[in-house]
Amino acid sequence: MSETSPVQPSPSGSLSLGKLIRSLGPGVMMATAAVGGSHLVASTKAGAIYGWQLAALILLVNLLKYPFFRAGVQYTMGTGNSLVQGYDGMGRGYLWVFTGLSLISGVVNTAALLLFSASLLGYFLPFSLSLPVLSGIVVIACLVILMAGHYKALDSLSKIIMAVLVIATLSAVVIAAGKGSVAPADFEAPSAWSIASIGFIVVMMGWMPAPIEISCLTSLWLKSQRKEQQVTADSALFDFNVGYIGTAVLAIVFLSLGALVLHGNGTELKASGIGFSHQLVSMYASTIGEWSRYLIAVVAFFCIFGSTITVIDGYARSLAEAQSLLQSKPVGQRSFHNGWMVFIAVSAMGIIMFFSSALMPMLDFAMILAFMTTPIFALLNYQLVSKAELPVALQWSKRMKALSWIGLTYLFGFLAVFIWWKWLM
Repeated sequence: MSETSPVQPSPSGSLSLGKLIRSLGPGVMMATAAVGGSHLVASTKAGAIYGWQLAALILLVNLLKYPFFRAGVQYTMGTGNSLVQGYDGMGRGYLWVFTGLSLISGVVNTAALLLFSASLLGYFLPFSLSLPVLSGIVVIACLVILMAGHYKALDSLSKIIMAVLVIATLSAVVIAAGKGSVAPADFEAPSAWSIASIGFIVVMMGWMPAPIEISCLTSLWLKSQRKEQQVTADSALFDFNVGYIGTAVLAIVFLSLGALVLHGNGTELKASGIGFSHQLVSMYASTIGEWSRYLIAVVAFFCIFGSTITVIDGYARSLAEAQSLLQSKPVGQRSFHNGWMVFIAVSAMGIIMFFSSALMPMLDFAMILAFMTTPIFALLNYQLVSKAELPVALQWSKRMKALSWIGLTYLFGFLAVFIWWKWLM
């Protein structure tokens, strides 16, 4: 029995633009969760190292993953259930795998984002504090906002953060484009199409636009949104498309910044996310003007803070739903959700305080694990939508089916290439 009833699609053209804009929520939250590591860091580094070589590949991978992220909206709007409930219906083994992956990813990703946020917070504070203390401040702020405001607070915060980030980043790209590339005319960029580049491409593509389990988070946020306001199939798909297409565009925008400002200028890129975050602020400042340095640091902080708070909430929701199903209890229990938010936050702080030197290896492990499980969950999402009794407007169209099969071929093929590459190393 679904917690919320399925929703029929609204008649075509029946929703005004104003109502569609007010319906924005889960899709924007998905974009906020995605922008952190895969965009601010991976896309910018892709442009800084390889110039424009990976632009087409970034757009292609976003296109090929589109059906599997969209499946969360189709399935939830058509059945009233989340994707997590769908996995449970296909077999407890799938739910256990999803739960284990979400637990690892949630804790490690939160730890990385907390450190990232803390380093940017310390950048513009007038006094000095250690990274663990700054991380503690950030995580307490996240928990207070989430436990006090729940879905509405997260919804409003995500929209504000994304709007400010888009304006600042587009402004920087326009200014940088006006100045032209900094690379000398005779500069030769390293080839992105070599064996040595496979590791970087795998990590970037695995998390572009986000790990596949984010589709489950979108599904759960959609269920929460339906408790707060009326949602139609049209408005839910509009919201999803705005968020998903927005992440693809932002990925190219950040790649453009790296290609225009860092590519070929002789600057050695920092390996750690913390070091690169300071490089990122300097990149904006050198483009827009030195006056903007601390303003950009604040914008970048709120961007990563938005990713942090969204990741804590989303993974806690998915783990709470999985726990309810595994224990055969009613889904949607607030105590489970709050408990998992605290567990993720405390575990992430434990990593920062006692295993900070191992954070990057753990993050790489989480990225590779997410990449290797992506084809499996993409296939599950496809099967859930294919087998569910959905309204016609929410079923797979012929074009979407074709795109899904091309996407599955790409995902399993890329996984085979990665395994081959690891075997060569």
